[in-house]
Amino acid sequence: MGKFYATSVVYKWTWEQVAQGFWQRYPNPFSNHVLTEDVLSRHISGNCLYTRRLLTKTNAVPRWGERFIPGPRNICIVEESIVDPSARTITTYTRNTAMQHVMSVEEKCVYSISPENSKWTLCEKTAWVSSGVFGFGPAIMAFGLDRFKKNAAKASRGYEFVLERLFPTLQTHATNADSFKEKARKVAEVAKSKASTPIITARPQPS
Repeated sequence: MGKFYATSVVYKWTWEQVAQGFWQRYPNPFSNHVLTEDVLSRHISGNCLYTRRLLTKTNAVPRWGERFIPGPRNICIVEESIVDPSARTITTYTRNTAMQHVMSVEEKCVYSISPENSKWTLCEKTAWVSSGVFGFGPAIMAFGLDRFKKNAAKASRGYEFVLERLFPTLQTHATNADSFKEKARKVAEVAKSKASTPIITARPQPS
């Protein structure tokens, strides 16, 4: 039996912006474990863009796992993606191609317009971790699942870093708008307070 995991994250950028940033995710400060990325194939079928890429990543393992993974621990990851601009979805399938006899990790991500806000993008991630190592399978899968969760969190932060770098003006405008609204609210409160205070005090009439 393998281990299944599902999570989701919302990016506060439009789907078009997230799609543009998708091809520029690396490098970023949160993906130092990603060493290389190469396009293996790319074609258009119908209205969809199909791409297959090869990513090379480092793969640090705990000391107890060194017996199963001797030698260099860089692994190759195949990422297959489908970009559908009509449906406004990006679907990715990722799997490791090396050391599958020790641990296999298969991931699916779907980026679509957030139902919460049409100007945001929802990313739904699912993963399946399995191992065929007799006797140590459960420990290896638990380790793999924990590693996947941490890397998924780093990937989301890295994606946000890239989006902020690509679209800084939009984010700055949003921040300035919020700041302007707050200043306007304070000015209105001051004006209201002054309006409730008499400006001219009647002088006492001489007797």
